[in-house]
Amino acid sequence: MLLTLDMGNTNIKIGVFKDDKLLLDSRIATDRFKMEDQYAVELLDILKLYGVDTKGFEGAIISSVVPPLTSVIRRAVEKITGVTSLVVGPGTKTGINIRIDNPAQLGADLLVGAVAAVEQYGTPCVIWDLGTATTVSVVDRDGHFRGGAIMAGAGVSIESLVTRASQLPQISLEAPTRVIGANTVESMQSGAVFGVASMIDGMCDRIEAELGYDTTVIMTGGLGREIAPNCRCKIIYDDNLLLTGLHMIYKKNKK
Repeated sequence: MLLTLDMGNTNIKIGVFKDDKLLLDSRIATDRFKMEDQYAVELLDILKLYGVDTKGFEGAIISSVVPPLTSVIRRAVEKITGVTSLVVGPGTKTGINIRIDNPAQLGADLLVGAVAAVEQYGTPCVIWDLGTATTVSVVDRDGHFRGGAIMAGAGVSIESLVTRASQLPQISLEAPTRVIGANTVESMQSGAVFGVASMIDGMCDRIEAELGYDTTVIMTGGLGREIAPNCRCKIIYDDNLLLTGLHMIYKKNKK
């Protein structure tokens, strides 16, 4: 079996593959103050919950955008599985030709998502990841990673708005029944869901105009489940895109 972990600023997504089949996917909260033993206990609890034998792992792979925690998670994984994790970074074989100013600066999550998108859905493609940040990555029809854009995530935007505007309440991120909100909560939900969906539609139009051809649009990330159905452009939603990408990258490097 293979243990895959995608560490974001808010959540760590966990996947277990047996051969090419995803046996489980789960999440735990990212906490910069937790020690390796605490993470080891959490990971062990998740695996036990799903009936996974920790002695059955032949490998593990990690992508991380939280550098201070990367070695912590790596040691936690080794404690419970006995395997040394491959960490996605410079020198990792991916099969993606990175055409940005400084390839070493490319986030591991963006690279992993691009690998899975290209292999599963082909090129050219545009990959949206809706998490703490909203990111978009562009792979052209020649398979070159061309770059993208980074924006504040929908959840972060709501938190910032509530913090700075004393009369605005906390809301759930879900689509209201109408765009024109008749009350404060509906208005905030309209902005958070329809506003972000409209931004994604507009950015996709601009990206395709700049490339000069149509693309396949893929979306991942927990918040994408609510946003994707409200976009006007055709979107493939794939919640496990990054776990699949990690599995693919592990196989490339194992060879």
